[in-house]
Amino acid sequence: MPAAGLPSTISPQVIQRASRISVLLIDVDGVLTDGRIVYADYGDELKFFDVQDGAGLVFWNRVGLKSAMITSRSSRLLKRRAKELRVDYLVQGALLKLPAYERMLKKLGVADEQVCAIGDDLMELPILRRVGLAVTVPYGVEEVKQICHYTTRRQGGRGAVREVVELILKSKGLWDQVLQRYT
Repeated sequence: MPAAGLPSTISPQVIQRASRISVLLIDVDGVLTDGRIVYADYGDELKFFDVQDGAGLVFWNRVGLKSAMITSRSSRLLKRRAKELRVDYLVQGALLKLPAYERMLKKLGVADEQVCAIGDDLMELPILRRVGLAVTVPYGVEEVKQICHYTTRRQGGRGAVREVVELILKSKGLWDQVLQRYT
């Protein structure tokens, strides 16, 4: 059964939407990180990434699905992390995210309904309104929460991406494929 292992609190509509997803689009600050930006004495910024989120993206890639990140900030650390996680599409410095999203659709050859986007702030609204599964984190702004199909239990930068990966892979019946590697 595709939805096996999912909490009973997740609606059948969310599970149905999740079962159609083939691209995971992640905002960075506040979703992949906890939203804090730390500047070091030498002028570079530091970001904190959760290892469970990273593992979730590794699982995502292993089953042949695509991942993307579109962020309004630019960071060498993010470029490195995206490369480590084999992210298929990365755009940094996108003050307006919709044009980058439309380029992503073309590059990856997918339609809106095949995309799950995770965002937490107003810049993501144009994308979240279009995607097949719109997700936010618990401290996402109210306007984002109002249009999202699902709000994670885990905080941004603290396993929210992993939670969404598991939700989608279980909805698609692909979680056992992930588990087989470790059993």
